[in-house]
Amino acid sequence: MSILSACTKYDILDKFPRLTSLGGNCLGEDADMFGNTLAEAIQWGPRTYNLPFKTQTIDELTTLLAYGDADIDRVSWAVLGINPTADVEEPSNWGSFPSLRAFWSSVLHAFENDPEVQAGREIAPEV
Repeated sequence: MSILSACTKYDILDKFPRLTSLGGNCLGEDADMFGNTLAEAIQWGPRTYNLPFKTQTIDELTTLLAYGDADIDRVSWAVLGINPTADVEEPSNWGSFPSLRAFWSSVLHAFENDPEVQAGREIAPEV
């Protein structure tokens, strides 16, 4: 039995509000607006948010990845508007991940390697 099996979808959305925001934005139904491939959409994600959101997202992703695969699946279906493991035809060469754990690990890597997270401070955009 999974740890989150007793949780409703709304419990999951409350437990993972940053991941829910990602699912409603760059990694959701309109992810293709943020890149031509799923990997580009993942890389775009950190650019969309401020530093506190990024660090909170890293915390949520670390928590999520500590769960078993059944719980990761349950959270993913609750917060995402896409299936990152599906081999879709449109857009072409969109890409897919072998598992939801691999997908979320890639998202975590993108956030951890964001320049602002690395610097530990907000970086003003060049004007």
